[in-house]
Amino acid sequence: MRFSGLAWLALPLAPLSLMAQPQAPIGLVRGRLTECHSSVGAGELTIRTADGQVFRFAFDDKTYFEREQQLTRPGKLEEGDWLEIVADKTPESVLRYARTVHVIEPKTATRLRPAAGATVNRGPLDPFFARGDLSFSGVVARVNNASLVLHTRAGEKIILLRQDTSFIAQGKPVEGSALEPNTRVFVRAAKNLDNQIEAYQIVWGEILEPR
Repeated sequence: MRFSGLAWLALPLAPLSLMAQPQAPIGLVRGRLTECHSSVGAGELTIRTADGQVFRFAFDDKTYFEREQQLTRPGKLEEGDWLEIVADKTPESVLRYARTVHVIEPKTATRLRPAAGATVNRGPLDPFFARGDLSFSGVVARVNNASLVLHTRAGEKIILLRQDTSFIAQGKPVEGSALEPNTRVFVRAAKNLDNQIEAYQIVWGEILEPR
């Protein structure tokens, strides 16, 4: 996707128009990419959700971009891509901050449930089931190799860790052992067939001050 340098230079004039737009919710947001403008280490992107809402997000060099389970760059995004964004508050900004941006297929934008009695083979079939239709934010109370206890505003949540749970710190993939108690995290998750919450991705790290 080609980015416009002139459009990026005009971004300081954008706050007045942004005030008229609804702010994206914190947590998991999905939509089709309509615009993306980037400069060195920072930028903005706009998506349109399935119900027609338009949201803008800021990103920086700590935002994790992924396509087909591979690290990518904002310059590789294409207009019309379906994106799954983990959104957070941005210090002193009207825009939400994109912690992670995943390019997804339209069929994975909504969760497909297996037929009653079907056997679920986790792994190759995962793209046909939930990539994570739940999101949680909070502080890690306890964590081990199998699960973590997350302290949220609604109380404590026990979240199971999968063999393929990904861990993103400061915009880079890390080992699960890097996650420590008292860390504020965002969790992209889904319920398994036993109605237990499983983590697909856990994200944490600082947010850069807007430039």
